[in-house]
Amino acid sequence: MPDTDLLAITTKQNTPKDNSQKDYFSVRNGVRFAGVHLIIDCYDAERLDDIGFIEQTLISCISASNATLINIHLHHFEPNGVSGVAVLAESHISVHTWPQSNYAAFDIFMCGNTQPEACVEIIREAFKPGRLTVNEHLRGQGL
Repeated sequence: MPDTDLLAITTKQNTPKDNSQKDYFSVRNGVRFAGVHLIIDCYDAERLDDIGFIEQTLISCISASNATLINIHLHHFEPNGVSGVAVLAESHISVHTWPQSNYAAFDIFMCGNTQPEACVEIIREAFKPGRLTVNEHLRGQGL
């Protein structure tokens, strides 16, 4: 059974007391939105089974994008592959790799004063994909 006192304290701390606190929404071309979600696919990529290298690359992405790291959890599968997430104050970066196919999928979702697009070149440089695609979605448009 969850500790209801802790839940109440956590909820209370995270509830804005007035409208002066930032909501971390952004505006682009006159449209208000919650955050930028980049879907990155890496084909013919390298070092997709190196969990330490993947962690360092995520840390580089977080630093370059001006995001705030809360924690990183990565899991190495047997015989190969890595999945995980970097939880950010501004949302998350997730990664899933299939080294046997030289493929990796990254989701980068950030709100607030961040630059998620900075992650694209870091990922390109780190994993040296033969082909990299990026799709962008503005989450919560019109809020």
